[in-house]
Amino acid sequence: MGIALPQEIIVGNYPGSRQSLRIAFVTETYAPEVNGAAMSMARVVEGLHRRHHDLQLIRPRQGDGDGAECSPRLDQVLTRGVPIPRYPNLRAGLPARQLLVRMWSAQRPDVVHVATEGPLCWSALQAARRLGLPVSSDFRTNFHAYSRHYGIGWLHRPIRAYLRHFHNRTQCTMVPTESLRRELSSCGFRNLSVVSRGVDTRAFSPAHRSEALRAGWGAGPDDLVVACVGRVAAEKNLETLIAAFEAIRRIDARARVVIVGDGPLRAELQARHPAVCFAGQRSGGDLAAHYASADLFLFPSLTETFGNVTAEAMASGLPVLAFDYAAASQLIRSTEGGVLVPFADTQAFVRHAIELAGNRMGLRAMGHRAREAAAKLDWEGVVARFEAVLAGLVGNGSAPAATTRASAVHSGG
Repeated sequence: MGIALPQEIIVGNYPGSRQSLRIAFVTETYAPEVNGAAMSMARVVEGLHRRHHDLQLIRPRQGDGDGAECSPRLDQVLTRGVPIPRYPNLRAGLPARQLLVRMWSAQRPDVVHVATEGPLCWSALQAARRLGLPVSSDFRTNFHAYSRHYGIGWLHRPIRAYLRHFHNRTQCTMVPTESLRRELSSCGFRNLSVVSRGVDTRAFSPAHRSEALRAGWGAGPDDLVVACVGRVAAEKNLETLIAAFEAIRRIDARARVVIVGDGPLRAELQARHPAVCFAGQRSGGDLAAHYASADLFLFPSLTETFGNVTAEAMASGLPVLAFDYAAASQLIRSTEGGVLVPFADTQAFVRHAIELAGNRMGLRAMGHRAREAAAKLDWEGVVARFEAVLAGLVGNGSAPAATTRASAVHSGG
């Protein structure tokens, strides 16, 4: 590319074809990191690549062994990052504005997509605006809602203000549900477009059910297994899950609960609740088997933007009990693939958990309907919608440049 880059940056070949969109995709989390945002972003990038767009994926290096794997029409740029406190397997990207301005001046993308709101993506937004490049963004994580679960609720409004400022500097912000679009619009977010999420119904399927895995949990073929998948962290509201399980156990002593995931609260919860099976972080076929080997999925989180695990559980043939918002509201309301309860109504959540646990025939019927609903969440359709939003931005021309000075390319990072 003819640019002298710092040693901590790895850049592969970014092909110059103009037969399709040249997309710079900037994110601070990406597979193989295990979280819903990382995995769904990987699906979008792979889908755009299959649709013959030229992709430049810019992300933090995920450890010493992480290298930039490049292929025709797909280039990776690895930048510096730092570990996130309490999540040593995740890294936050550091600002790289100067680098991005130099790269994008030498080889200009048609559109920049910033997928997260951390320092790396903020610097990408600044660089794109300086060069007059159209920018889209994703709203993927309710960081402002998380503040209430970490004793810093007073930061709720400042965090939301930052997110609004960030996203309103882009030409379009993609959100996964219509309900979230309405919520953000009422808070002053502009240029919102609904682009849902998909699920791989081949990877997540009832066919992966394992009696051997269930036996390892102490569950026989006819015993009820309740599952939950996600970070073991305060924002996931796991105390409500455990309260529901304890209520179920009072009427069915053989019932089991399995929590799949890891996080800062795992050791504390494991010590306080020895009857709960903490399976740790799982991925691939192992994760699919953990879903499919359960009978009921309880999802008590109150801070989701979408909740990919809801769709994965439904694809695995599990009825879902969740609060009435995000993916659950979208997928369950019209399909009867589970039960919705009023937002934050813990008593209703526990009551419906007991009712579901006592209706095994009903659970199986709901599981079939859940699977049918998930089959409609095709990733190809999601990627096509994502592609259409980007193409619309490019069709509208470049964004107004933050500066027209010829020396802009030499600005600091």
